[in-house]
Amino acid sequence: MSFPKPFFRWRPHPWHGLEVGPEPPTLVNAFIEISPFDLVKYEVDKVTGYLRVDRPQRTSSQPPALYGFIPRTFCGHRVAELMPNARRGDCDPLDICVLSERPINKSEVIVTVRVIGGLPMLDGGEADDKIIGVLAQDNIWSHVEDLDELPQALVQRLRHYFTTYKTMPGDPSTQVSIDRIYDRAHAEKVIRAAIADYADEFGDI
Repeated sequence: MSFPKPFFRWRPHPWHGLEVGPEPPTLVNAFIEISPFDLVKYEVDKVTGYLRVDRPQRTSSQPPALYGFIPRTFCGHRVAELMPNARRGDCDPLDICVLSERPINKSEVIVTVRVIGGLPMLDGGEADDKIIGVLAQDNIWSHVEDLDELPQALVQRLRHYFTTYKTMPGDPSTQVSIDRIYDRAHAEKVIRAAIADYADEFGDI
């Protein structure tokens, strides 16, 4: 019996064992941790690669898009250098939001994403960019190539979610800010930087 190539006898770690994508930084893979229907924040466990419950969402807000990360990326000093006022990267894989016309209610799935822009989120002095993309095979959104082609209400919904999802009334401790959103060209620079930061941190594994 012959096996397809590549063939994984065991499940690969979604951060280190999956490919960045078919044509990075334009067309990338995203491993989805949270769907737009989740009121619990899940995060990949960095040791096992399985999803771990991080916390129930503190507010009533629901994620406006699929949310996960780009495999084999790392937010280190190169990513931080692209964001004004960032002291460092957050040392996590690069986050990505994925728009899809049809509701996708499952997590722990891999989707192919066309990158169109991003949100420069600064969280406690750390660069925590949120790349924005569209499902590559989507019947409605797959033609979109840059952020200005999206309805502005949808972009503002993404911005509002990430600005407020950690905020509780009367709690001044949250230190999240989002500067001016950026286009595909800058998003691709951030992805290239995160790929290079990953190579520095982990080498070729």
